[in-house]
Parts: sequence; structure tokens; C-alpha cells
Amino acid sequence: MTESLSKNFIDYEEYPQSADIQSRCVNMIGNLFHAPTGSALGTSSVGSSEAIMLSVLAMKRRWKMRRQEEGKSTENPNLIMSSAVQVCWEKATRYFEIEEKFVYCTPTRYVIDPEEMVDLCDENTIGCVLILGTTYTGDYEDVKAVNDLLVKKKINVPIHVDAASGGFVAPFVVPDLKWDFRCEKVVSINVSGHKYGLVYPGVGWVVWRAPEYLPKDLIFNIDYLGAQQSSFTLNFSKGASQVIGQYYQLVRLGRQGYRQIMSNLTRTSDYLADSLESLGFIIMSQRAGRGLPLVAFRFPGPQDGHKEKHFDEFALAHHLRSRGWVVPAYTMAPNTKKLKMLRVVVREDFSRSRCDLLLDDIKLCCGLLEDMDRESIKKQEEYIRTHIISSGQTKHPKHKVHEFKKDDHSLQGKTGKTHAPC
Repeated sequence: MTESLSKNFIDYEEYPQSADIQSRCVNMIGNLFHAPTGSALGTSSVGSSEAIMLSVLAMKRRWKMRRQEEGKSTENPNLIMSSAVQVCWEKATRYFEIEEKFVYCTPTRYVIDPEEMVDLCDENTIGCVLILGTTYTGDYEDVKAVNDLLVKKKINVPIHVDAASGGFVAPFVVPDLKWDFRCEKVVSINVSGHKYGLVYPGVGWVVWRAPEYLPKDLIFNIDYLGAQQSSFTLNFSKGASQVIGQYYQLVRLGRQGYRQIMSNLTRTSDYLADSLESLGFIIMSQRAGRGLPLVAFRFPGPQDGHKEKHFDEFALAHHLRSRGWVVPAYTMAPNTKKLKMLRVVVREDFSRSRCDLLLDDIKLCCGLLEDMDRESIKKQEEYIRTHIISSGQTKHPKHKVHEFKKDDHSLQGKTGKTHAPC
């Protein structure tokens, strides 16, 4: 990887082995996602954000081409997705002028409802987006259910699976779960190498079922780097290090290695969830591999038949920060009655012993908060609000922090009330 820092990956003529290594990675990832043998097409990207932009462009272009062939209008395309999508999806729809159609979460359902998603489809729908590991609770959305409904109702709408986090987890922990190219309506999948792909930031991957799902007019053939080569990425120049790193991990670990790591993370996640539940928290995420190795939890409240506490999840997050833990506290997706929650993502370096340390500090901080009166906590929250911005940096009195309004679901709406980075 160090030797590849100076290599411009896009220059296939000068660095043909780097390009060959990318092709090998695409083949292995396509095989992992059950792509038809020999037909998958894909590329590396700078994280899943670029991969998502490429997939959206491909879906929009294929929809436009079909509409033109039918002699129909190509105005007002729309994309259907969960209200729990990562903000890069909203960027894609706004940048490429696509209407957002959301399937909203509820206080008891944190993923899409398959029937509701399919019912939103119309002649202007370019695709349905399903998430394999949602940002908030790590749930896997039911790709097969949506696929089967689209097939049953003969609706000509493709599916893109955002497997940014779950793409390197689900195949090893729940291999029988059908979410990938085994579902005939799934035409493209993105995955992040720098999440559970175990590579340094930032590298992502996007794979299409077959070349026909990536319109040829999105592929550029260039020869000014010394030879004819094809390019279908948004970014051009980039270092080859992360692609080399991904190849190393895929070859070194193999299926067995990834399976052992992801299974261990799942066991640690389940242990943390069980321990937090025994402390009285409400667990919002899935266990036993039915979601990411992630624990989303909250305090019980009136909706659970409990008396409301005089402190909330944001206060606990602040106290945990004083103990050296950055545990994000935030408000759930829109239409969930502003449900507050905390989230712990279990990564490879989060061992069982470190998990026990976190549990001890959560007990300690909850005890401290119980002993504080409501007025003291209110003053503390006011201090945080006036002196600290969400990134944790002190705000100078003369520096005005812009407050975004009338934007219920966006980058601002999602992170404006987060006291810690995700």
C-alpha cells in the first residue's frame, strides 16, 4: 500500500497490475453477491457515496432511454427509499434533480414497509432503494419481499441495494438471506470497503448485474494516458493504495476469515445488547445476525409504561464523552415522534473486554445522572448548546453558527442534534 501511494490508479497503461487487481476484486465481490457468472460489471470508488451517485445515474439514464423509446415524457423522475437512508442518497437526488419519495419509519418500525414501497411506484419511478444495514438501527430491509411484489405485480422498476455496511457482513453471518443478485429485480449493489471490508478509508465498490444495466453513454473511452481505456467513475485521479488493501484482505482472509471475524463481532454485539437490556435499556436493533453488529438503544419512557427520566440520551452521551467514549446520541428518522437513541457500532477492534469497560462506564454515568437534579442537567445542556457545536469544537462568541430551518430530513436535520460523531 505504501508503494502504491504515488500510483495514479486511473493510468491503466502505466500501472496495468493495479487495474488487474481492481478487476479481481470486482470479480470476487460480484461472486460474493451471487452475480451471474462472467456477466458482472463494476468498479472501485471513493467510498459508497461515489458508488451510489454512479448507480443513481445509471438508473436514471436507463429509465430515460426507455421513456424516449416509448415516446413519453422524461420529466419528473423519482426514487423511492426509506426515510432512514444515509444523507448521500439525498445528495444524489438533489444533485441529479430526482424527486425523493420516502417510506417513512414509525415509532415501532425502523425499516421500509414492502407493500407501501411498491404502492409508491409509478411510471416515473427510476428505482427502489433498499438498505442492508440502516444508519440508525443497523436493520436489514426486506429486499426479497419487495422483489417478489414487483415481480407479482409486473412492475418494471429495478432495485438498488445499499449494502455499504452489510455487504461484507450478511454473506458470512446469514448466507441464506436473499438480498443480492439472487433476487431478479436487483440490478446494482454498492458496498464500502472501509467499513466492514476491513480497509482504510476510503474505498467503495459498485457492481451491476450485467453490462446492460450501465448505459454505454456513461462509459468514456480515452486514450490520452497512453492507450485506449474505459472510465465510468465520477472521480478520475486517485491513489491505488486502497484497492491494493482491499485485494490483500480478500485474499489473506478469504471467506473463512471474514466469516470468523463477522461472527465474532455479532457475538460481541449480542452480548452488549443483552447486557444493556439487563440494565433497563430498550434495545432497538436486531440480534443473532439479523442486522449489523450494532447496538441501538434508548431509555424506557412513557410509551413503554415507564416514568420519564429527568435526563435523556444526549446527557448520557455527554457524560460518556468525559470517560473517553464517543457514543453518538441522535433523534430517529422523521415521523417517529422524535425518538431519541444511542448507538454503538461494534468493529474489529472492539473486544469483549473493551465492551465490559463501556458497560461499566454506562452504569457509572447513569448513576451520576440519577444523582443530579433536573436544574443542574438543564444548565449543563444549555452550556453544551451555547458553547459546543456538534463536532465538539468550542464556538467563539462572535462566530455565528447557521441554523438550518424547514428541513425536516436532510444532512442538517440528521446531524444538527447529534452530540458526537457517528
